[in-house]
Amino acid sequence: MNLIDTAIADVKIIEPKVFGDSRGFFYESYNRRQFHQASGVDVDFVQDNHSKSGLGVLRGLHYQIEHAQGKLVRVVSGKVFDVAVDLRRSSDTFGRWVGEILSAENCRQIWVPPGFAHGFVVLADATEFLYKTTDYYAPQHERTIQWNDPDLGIDWPVAGLELRLSDKDQHGTSFKDADYFP
Repeated sequence: MNLIDTAIADVKIIEPKVFGDSRGFFYESYNRRQFHQASGVDVDFVQDNHSKSGLGVLRGLHYQIEHAQGKLVRVVSGKVFDVAVDLRRSSDTFGRWVGEILSAENCRQIWVPPGFAHGFVVLADATEFLYKTTDYYAPQHERTIQWNDPDLGIDWPVAGLELRLSDKDQHGTSFKDADYFP
């Protein structure tokens, strides 16, 4: 496993070692011991989620203000641009974001710690997205920030895409009016 730092120290990109030949490929998508040794983060994942979306679907920016979830995310079919936004007031990177292309081809994953909003836009048809979470889904604590909030200035690669958003994502709150973490 190769761990890559991002502009926000707590958000990590993980590149697994992929073993391929004429038959296909194999890689270990998660190994708790290796993840802990490489990142210093020791987590218990309690829930796995799997979504399938078409080109132009944008999901996010989501978080849970209580029962905050850390997420280890990856794409097993297709491609997304994945974003994490730091919502921790005490952090030096509060209000900053990082984004990364995740695809079935590059096998990259992103570790999004608790205290971050998370979202992605789908850049290929029939994209399947998997994520492991450190806490259970608690809809009563879920929050949504506007994906295109000008105070965040996320550089989404959406030119030429017909975006498709849920009602919840279309009506997210502004960053300045959002609930934050300490």
